[in-house]
Amino acid sequence: MARYNKRMARRTSLFVTVFFVGFSAAVSLVFAQELSSSNFKLLDPVIFPAGYATSAGFQLSVIIGQPAIGTSTSAGFGINAGFLYFPFVTTPALSTTAGDAQVALSWTAATGFLGWTVSGYSVGQSTVSGGPYTYTSVGNVLVSTRTGLTNGTTYYFVLLPEDTFGNRIATSTQASATPVAAAVPPVTPPSSGGGGGLVISGATVNFSGRAYPGSAVTILKDGQVAIKTVAGSDAGFSAALSNLSGGSYIFNVYSEDASGRRSAFVTLPIVLPANATVNISGIFLSPTIDVDKSEVRKGDVINIFGQSAINADIVIRVNSEQELFLKTKSDKAGAYLLAFDTDPLEFGRHLAQSKAVVVNEISPLSAAVGFSVGTKNVTAGPSARCPQRGDLNDDCRVNAVDFSIAAYWWERPLTETGRVTVDAKLWPDGVITPRDFSVMAFYWTG
Repeated sequence: MARYNKRMARRTSLFVTVFFVGFSAAVSLVFAQELSSSNFKLLDPVIFPAGYATSAGFQLSVIIGQPAIGTSTSAGFGINAGFLYFPFVTTPALSTTAGDAQVALSWTAATGFLGWTVSGYSVGQSTVSGGPYTYTSVGNVLVSTRTGLTNGTTYYFVLLPEDTFGNRIATSTQASATPVAAAVPPVTPPSSGGGGGLVISGATVNFSGRAYPGSAVTILKDGQVAIKTVAGSDAGFSAALSNLSGGSYIFNVYSEDASGRRSAFVTLPIVLPANATVNISGIFLSPTIDVDKSEVRKGDVINIFGQSAINADIVIRVNSEQELFLKTKSDKAGAYLLAFDTDPLEFGRHLAQSKAVVVNEISPLSAAVGFSVGTKNVTAGPSARCPQRGDLNDDCRVNAVDFSIAAYWWERPLTETGRVTVDAKLWPDGVITPRDFSVMAFYWTG
């Protein structure tokens, strides 16, 4: 019996030794210093107190302060994960004007949301469509002239907004232009028959961008309708205005879907040289947006819908005590629909806006549509959504766009179009005076 116990003791000792050796070998695999890879992924790190986690292969730093989004310190943290919460930057519309050995560029301002601030721009330049590009930081400006170019060669440009640290955080669509030598006006010989002379054809502005499939796209010049076109089945549109005199213009572009809902206006201030051709590309019109209820009983569903580019990611922002960001997708006709459970919303008035994302292009936010959370459901009517007066571009908002349209007619004789589209929506007395702006201030939505 004693021999048996000794044999069992030796076996048990051997088993325990083998077990702990194996266990120690397994545990040793978790040390970062013994890992090697072409790259590392660190999941769920815990660093307490704040400091450094280091190894031969990687380093994780913790900093104090908040110079930019993603680099902050706080007594407590909350995580808003995924697509529903992320910083974004609207896509600028880039225009080109060819000159003698140069191309003048101008663009609409890119706007950052949820922590990103646009602090400057880089211009990418190439002689090959699609690049590679040579980039130059031009500062926080909306114009730049690229000089020293070769006449007759087509140049391609992209615009990249930058954040505070010079990081490039968005990309415009590509625009092109071909520099040409300055034309020398021909000398017209004297004629006894009278007439003749140099014929000036005027300047041209070419517009192109993205709206909704089959939608009507309208371009205003200084507050008046200049041209209309229809977007194709791919939502793309293009239009041209010719025979324009040189000077300063304010162009506005908007689209209207099949139900008559309008996008927000895109405003394009342009200084047009005489006899020049200006190309404005990358216009991305915001989605239209609507709701099926003007009041929704708390906890019931409200349908938020509209039209945008085809197969686009649609992000809907609902303002509340904490802003909510909801995601859906447009179909092949550009239509989108989101059934939103209103249980997270507090009682009271709310606004919803939408934007579209296609690859690396982001539209501006749409016009706002309002609804209330209450104790009953009330079907929405168009009169409940828009200001009664002051909304000169019919986007259901009274803001700086409407102000610029009214300002154009200041101390100018009103045309019949001006009387209907401007004066009748303010103080209808046949002239634009301070009284009209006081009406606009009363209905101001921002």
